Amino acid sequence: MVITYHGLEFFKLQLGDLTIALNPPSKESKFKAPRFGADIVLISMNNPDMNGAEQMSHGDRQPFVISGPGEYEVKEIFIKGFPDSANTIYTLSLDGMNLCFLGALSSKELPKETVESLDDIDILFVPIGGHGVLAPPEAYKLAVSLEPKIVIPMHYVDADKAPLKAFLKESGEEVKAIDKLTIKKKDLEGKEGDVIILSAV
Repeated sequence: MVITYHGLEFFKLQLGDLTIALNPPSKESKFKAPRFGADIVLISMNNPDMNGAEQMSHGDRQPFVISGPGEYEVKEIFIKGFPDSANTIYTLSLDGMNLCFLGALSSKELPKETVESLDDIDILFVPIGGHGVLAPPEAYKLAVSLEPKIVIPMHYVDADKAPLKAFLKESGEEVKAIDKLTIKKKDLEGKEGDVIILSAV
């Protein structure tokens, strides 16, 4: 699986010919992002910066759009959405790995039943930018409590490094950004809450 970050909360997940987009910005957003064909689009919040499913059509490829809580199976991928006020938290299994996308989460604590459903997370996407989502200390505390193997921070603006610096200070790690994450299940061995920073491309 290859994970590419396009800024704010927009990620591209690729596994073979399958492409999944997470929270792509819409035409109305000030955040400009590349357009590509996706098979599945997950929208966690109805906000112009995150609900640009229409941007993910390309040629014959029309994405299956998921924009709220529920259980879904698309192209043999199991996806669950959990409500969190106006936001939806998603879990999905890809290539034998469990991913959890917290979206534009603002709750410092998750409902007990949600936490119980988020068991055994391999890769956690957590918002850290404040201004309507978790602030860095809250984000790190929640990330640690969910016990993922890998943590990928998101929802901060590249020009403002303060949230990222604050998050890394909480983690006590020095991490250099990488352009994309190429990962297989076996690569997760021995990892416990390792922070990975992806440069927005």
